[in-house]
Order: sequence, then C-alpha cells, then structure tokens
Amino acid sequence: VQLVESGGGLVQPGGSLRLSCAASGFRLDFYAIGWFRQAPGKEREAVSCINSDDGSTDYADSVKDRFTISRDNAKNTVYLQMSSLKPEDTAVYYCAADTALCVSVVAGLYDYRGQGTRVTVSS
Repeated sequence: VQLVESGGGLVQPGGSLRLSCAASGFRLDFYAIGWFRQAPGKEREAVSCINSDDGSTDYADSVKDRFTISRDNAKNTVYLQMSSLKPEDTAVYYCAADTALCVSVVAGLYDYRGQGTRVTVSS
C-alpha cells in the first residue's frame, strides 16, 4: 500500500504546477484524499480535500480560487492543479487518504500518506 506524489519543482511566481498522488495497493475511489503542505519552520497546513462519496471538495482560504483538486479513478490518481503560485506556496506537499470524510482527513486523521513532493516558487 503506497501513495506517491509527483509533479513538484521550481516555478516562477504566477506560474502553475500540477501535482499527482498515485495509489498502489488500494483503490483511491473509496477514500477521501487530502493534500497538505509544510514549509520550513511552519505548521502543517491542510490545503485541499476531495471526498469519495460525492466528490465534494474543500480548500484552505489561502489557496481558494487558485488550486483545484480532482480525481481520476481510472488512473487511481488524485491531482492538485496549482495556478497563480506565490512564494508563500513554497513547501513540501503530500497527500493522505482515509475512508472517512474530508472533515477527518484535514484534521490529520488518515490511514495513509505519501512522502511528499517539493514545490518552490521563486524568481
């Protein structure tokens, strides 16, 4: 059972990146998937989450209208499309999965999490 993030990198302010969270060993469509980030010296922040039952989504105020979470059940992958990136978006991003709803996942209660992918927003 594994979650693997990819898609991070260096991007200029105002640019875009798409992060992927791919699962192996279990089906993501039965799980709520959350994206978190942690910057050096800062607390972990729940960025976004997508539920398994109705596909409803949730976003932190800091990323609302800039980030979009989606899932492709056929590819067993969840994406985080990030646009209009700012230097303060710089962090390690990781995904986490739980069979409960997003309200639990964003509270830090999840069964699985990946190792993370680094995003750096800098000119």
